[in-house]
Amino acid sequence: MTITKTMRIGIVCYPTFGGSGVLATELGKALAQKGHQVHFITYQQPVRLGAFTPNIFYHEVQVPTYPLFDYPPYETALASTMVDVIKNNNLDLLHVHYAIPHASAAYMAKQILKKEGKNVPVITTLHGTDITLVGRDKTYAPVVTFSINESDAITAVSDNLRDETYKHFKITKEIEVIKNFVDVSRFNRKPIDAFKKMIAPNGERVVMHASNFRKLKRIPDVIKIFKELNDKIPSRLMLVGDGPERPAAEDLCRDLKLMDAVRFVGKQEQMEDILAIADLFLLPSEYESFGLAALEAMAAGVPVVTTNAGGLKEINIPGETGYMGDVGDVKAMGQQAIKILRDNEVLRQFKERAATHAKKFDISIVIPLYENLYEKFL
Repeated sequence: MTITKTMRIGIVCYPTFGGSGVLATELGKALAQKGHQVHFITYQQPVRLGAFTPNIFYHEVQVPTYPLFDYPPYETALASTMVDVIKNNNLDLLHVHYAIPHASAAYMAKQILKKEGKNVPVITTLHGTDITLVGRDKTYAPVVTFSINESDAITAVSDNLRDETYKHFKITKEIEVIKNFVDVSRFNRKPIDAFKKMIAPNGERVVMHASNFRKLKRIPDVIKIFKELNDKIPSRLMLVGDGPERPAAEDLCRDLKLMDAVRFVGKQEQMEDILAIADLFLLPSEYESFGLAALEAMAAGVPVVTTNAGGLKEINIPGETGYMGDVGDVKAMGQQAIKILRDNEVLRQFKERAATHAKKFDISIVIPLYENLYEKFL
């Protein structure tokens, strides 16, 4: 389909380091580069929204606090902000990422605007835990089901997530799969030698994990897999990110006498510079709807060792881009890591194949899919 007009698009997302926020922000930036006007609506500026771009606008959701409320009503404030932004900027459509509470707030905003004679299509993109974890909670499930079904279009970031949504919710509409993407050109970086020598001064292999350090990510497994590897091949582990599991992870490193080989580097925005020095990426999650962190690693030419859970099977090809193991099987994944890293030529081949495979998910291929979807409703 040929795009016939420039669109004014509202994007609602969480502004954090999670996959949904990263994808939504990168999508908005790419749409703006193609000439569309993009309006981000969220409670703080998204972390990936850095340099000024003329076609990008940011609208902060203000949530007043009153003694009456133990919990400020964010969803109501969000819906009101959506109404204001849509009216004042004449938006063509609203694209909400992560069902809770964005899809229900969008439904409320749409009904308010309909009373004023304006119809705004709502696209809802499902990302993962909004369906597989939080959404299934009986406290939220009826509202999640209703608001998804009331969306004009529904997309999911993997085949697995689409199937899980149909399995656990009574969805009456088609869910279109538009997979996560990566800007391959952004991650095609040469390593900064001085940076790598600081991490691995004696030429050790550099292993990496990046996440929000929730239980689902199984940070102890990352450390145990690294221990299996480091016992055989001198290595260094970089743990990128932060979250509730970090204190326990630091304790485990001390117990295993690994603190000299492990670096906790906290939250980082410039992942392309960090991934450039990595030799292997670990993602032993209990579940990943897609595994965007693994895809970004592959785009940087870094092979991955992951579990075979959720959508990871859709991006990681065993023996080509890395390997997969069962959830919790740290012994097997440790051996897989050794298999990749013990020989320089084997590692070079894995790196090359990982980078080549990532090109199938390049942003230039995926953005037109969203544009075509938008066009159907304008």
